[in-house]
Amino acid sequence: MTEKHISTVIHGQKSISAAFARKLEYALGIETSFWMNLQANYDRELLEFEELNNISEEEIEVLKNLKEVSEVWTSFGWLDKEANPAAMVLDYRMIFGISNLLDTPKISYTAAYRAQSKNTSVDPYVLFAWQRMCELLTKNIEIADEVDVEKLRSKIPDIKKVMFMRANQIQKKLSEIFAECGIAFRIVPNFAGAPVQGFIKKTEDGALMLCMTLRQKFADIFWFTLFHEIAHILNGDMKHEFIDFDSVSGDMEAKADKMAGEFLIDSKAYRLFVDTEEYKRLDGVERFAAAQNVREYIVQGRLMKEQIIPWKARPRYEWV
Repeated sequence: MTEKHISTVIHGQKSISAAFARKLEYALGIETSFWMNLQANYDRELLEFEELNNISEEEIEVLKNLKEVSEVWTSFGWLDKEANPAAMVLDYRMIFGISNLLDTPKISYTAAYRAQSKNTSVDPYVLFAWQRMCELLTKNIEIADEVDVEKLRSKIPDIKKVMFMRANQIQKKLSEIFAECGIAFRIVPNFAGAPVQGFIKKTEDGALMLCMTLRQKFADIFWFTLFHEIAHILNGDMKHEFIDFDSVSGDMEAKADKMAGEFLIDSKAYRLFVDTEEYKRLDGVERFAAAQNVREYIVQGRLMKEQIIPWKARPRYEWV
C-alpha cells in the first residue's frame, strides 16, 4: 500500500476496506476483524455525529411534551438524565422505532384504550410513548403460548379474589392469572396527555398484552375498568382497531360495561338490594358485598354512581 493511501485512511478520507484490513493483519499481526470493527465503530460514531447536528429545533421541542415521560423512563434506566437534548432525541427515536419524532402523530393506533374522561386532552407524543412503555414492560413476561379465552372466563372468580389482597400484591397475582391465559399483564405509570386507564393490544406473535394505570386512583374504578377490558377480550373486540375512550359510545362499549358490571355484581341481586333499601342498614352493604364476593367499595361505588347514596371518600391505589 502507498503512503498516500494509508494517510487518507488515517485522516478519515477513505474507509478500511476488507482487503486493506487483511493486509494490516499480515503486516501487524492484528486480526482482520479488529480493523473491520474499528471501521464499523467509526462509521457509527460519524453517523451519530451527523444526526446530532441535523436534528431540528422542532424535534427538540417535542421533548417538552415528554418531560414527565423522561422522568419516569430515566428512573427505569431507559434514558440518561445527563444527556443533552439532541442525544435525548436520538434515544427517543430508538425507543419509538422511528427516524424522526415529528412523524409520531402520523402513526395509527392498533389497540383499544380505556380513557379517563371526555374532556381530557390527548397529546399524540405522550400517548405513543405510553403505548411503547406498555410494550416494553410486558415484553419479557412469560405467558402461555396461546390466548385461552375460555380459561380467562373461568378465572373470573379468582380475579375477584385478588381485590381482597394487599395493594402491593395485586399486580403479581393478576400477572400470574393472566399469564396462564396467554395474556401479559402489567400495571404501569400514567402520564398527563395520555388519559388512559386500560390498554389492550395484540402483539405480532398473536399474544395479548393488557396494561392498567392507576390514573383515577379509586379502587372501584380500577376493578371496573379491569373487568371492562376483560369483557372486550371475551367478546373478541380485538378483531377491531379502536380507541376505547369514555367519550366514544357504541354497542361494543355498552356490552363491555354491562358484562363488567355483571362480573362484579349480579344485576338481579343488586336490584333487589336497592329496592328493599338494604343499603340503608348499618351492615347492609357489608353483607351484600360478601354475598357477591367483592369488597364493600365496589358496592358503594355503584350506589354513588347511580346517585342512590351521596359521594364520599373511598379507597385509592397509589403508584409506587
